[in-house]
Amino acid sequence: MFNPAAYAVQHPGAMPPPPFHLAVPLVPQFGVPVRSVWGANFDAEMVALRGFAARASSVAFAVHYPGVVHGHGGGATTDHNTLTAEQRYAAVKANVDALKPLQVGLAVGTRDGLCLAWEFNLRGFDPATDPHAPGSIEYLASRGMDLDAHRARGVPMARLTYALHRCGLLRRPGLTWVTYAGAYHAAYLLKVIGGGLPLPGDVAGFLAAMQRFLGGDVYDVARMASDCPYMPVGLERVAATIGLASPQCSPGLAGAGAAIALHAFMSLMFNVFMGDVNRYRGLLHGIQAT
Repeated sequence: MFNPAAYAVQHPGAMPPPPFHLAVPLVPQFGVPVRSVWGANFDAEMVALRGFAARASSVAFAVHYPGVVHGHGGGATTDHNTLTAEQRYAAVKANVDALKPLQVGLAVGTRDGLCLAWEFNLRGFDPATDPHAPGSIEYLASRGMDLDAHRARGVPMARLTYALHRCGLLRRPGLTWVTYAGAYHAAYLLKVIGGGLPLPGDVAGFLAAMQRFLGGDVYDVARMASDCPYMPVGLERVAATIGLASPQCSPGLAGAGAAIALHAFMSLMFNVFMGDVNRYRGLLHGIQAT
C-alpha cells in the first residue's frame, strides 16, 4: 500500500504519484498522470503496471539517453534525407550500443479508455566516466532530470529488463505501440529489453527484433504528423496544435513524452486520418528513407 510519509522520506522534494484510481480517460482534455519509479517503489509500481497492462490496448514509449556521440559517417554536410536506411541505422546502432539509457517512459491505454503513464529512472550512468554529449545532459537537467538521484536510488537496467519480460506487454498480439520520432526511442527500448546487448547488425535484424517483442502494430507520430501540412515539428508543438492537456505529476521527461505521444496518436488517428493509419505501421522516423 502506498505510504505518503515513507515516500516523502525516500524522495525528498518530489511530488507523490497520483492514486491508481485517478487514471484518466484517453481523450485530449485530460492530462495523463505520470508515476515516477525509483528503486524503492519499483516492485509496487510493477505490480500496478501488470494489473493495468492486463486491460491494455495501446502502449506509447519514450526513452531519454545522453545524446549522440557518433555521426552517420557521411560528413558534416551530408543531407540526412539522402542517406540509406542502412546508413541511418548504422549511426543509431553505434550510439545506442555505446551509450546508456537514462529514463524509460511507458504510457498505457486500456480497452475501456483509461490511461496511466510510468517513468522509470535508471541508475548506472556516470557523466564522469560514461560517454555522453554534454549539451544533451544539460538539456535534460534543465527539464528536471536529477542524475545524482538516478545514481543514488535509480532502477538498475537489469531489474527493469527482467520486469518488462513479465509485465504482460511484450510479445502480445493485437497491442498497438506508439512513439514519436522513434528510431532512437525504439532502439534504446530494445537495448533495455535485451539486457544491454548490442543491437542487431542491420535494419532487417532490428525490425525483426521489434516484430518479435512489440508485434506488427508500431506507429510513429512524427511520420503521421509530417503528412499534415499544418502540423509543426516537435512532439510538444504537435500537442499544442492539437490541444492536448499536459501530463500530470511530471517535469516533462520520458513519462510525459510517452503520454503525449499516445494522446497525439489517438487524436490524429480518429480526428485527422479517420482510423486509416495502416500506411504508417512499422515506419520509424529516423531510419527508413523518406
